[in-house]
Amino acid sequence: MKENTPIQFLIIHCTATPKSLEIGAYEIDKMHRFERGFDRIGYHYVIKRDGIIEKGREEKEIGAHAYGYNKGSLGICLVGGLSDLNEPENNFTPNQFESLYRLLKQLKENTPDAEILGHRDLPNVSKQCPCFDVIPWWSTQKALNGFGLIEDT
Repeated sequence: MKENTPIQFLIIHCTATPKSLEIGAYEIDKMHRFERGFDRIGYHYVIKRDGIIEKGREEKEIGAHAYGYNKGSLGICLVGGLSDLNEPENNFTPNQFESLYRLLKQLKENTPDAEILGHRDLPNVSKQCPCFDVIPWWSTQKALNGFGLIEDT
């Protein structure tokens, strides 16, 4: 299904898998099809443990990643997010965070008004997904990298 709604949200997710489980878009696609009944992967992007960014759905397609917010959003999923005891844990690698920053910066160039949120930041979401606080992380990244700052000419 094609989407004509402007992108309002860039929503960060995690796979809620232990850091020892190395999966990517292919495996998530299979899980979404067979375990959840989706026609294919619900996310637009997947960031693997080594930082490789894999494409899921096309950006113009409505995702299946955040109930009530799929239209007008892009879903980005980091692999990991659970401890070995299946507890929520920020166990993402430096490569994943670097790739997430680069991807968000690129997406913001095309959708400057889009708000960056974690799945858990949406109303009525009781999950810990993505197992870290996205909003202050993004603010810190922008400050550290000078993104969005206007230079004097």
